[in-house]
Amino acid sequence: MAQILNITRNDDDQFDIVNAAGKLVEGPFETNAAAWKALDRLDSEAAQPSRAKSNKKVLWGKPEKKSKKQRRKEKRQQDQASGKMTPAQEQRMKVNAGKAVGWVRAVAAAKFDPAAKRAYRDQKLGTFGAASEVKRIDPAQYLAEKAARGEH
Repeated sequence: MAQILNITRNDDDQFDIVNAAGKLVEGPFETNAAAWKALDRLDSEAAQPSRAKSNKKVLWGKPEKKSKKQRRKEKRQQDQASGKMTPAQEQRMKVNAGKAVGWVRAVAAAKFDPAAKRAYRDQKLGTFGAASEVKRIDPAQYLAEKAARGEH
């Protein structure tokens, strides 16, 4: 027959596990959660056949030694996380950097010239340099303004 157990609070504001007769089974516990955890443990122990219990922790053998392949893989992952690059990655980066001009040009052309006209579009860019409206200065007007300021 199953034993009926309850959790009650004692005078010290701690929690005890008591049976139906009010006899202390286990406790005191600091929190209600700790008492319920112990009650669950007692309940699962009652369902299992009895055996000798030991307070000593059981270590189930030594940690397994990782193979060389596993250690290399972990090292590679740590290097990637820390930002280090392997020589092969550095070489690949250099090769890709050499190709960058082509793909940058292709991406830029597709983005700024979606119709793929590949022509100079002065209607959007405007003109720069000596051909610019801003750069056209009348020399006579410039000299007159300079004389008015008092510069030689």
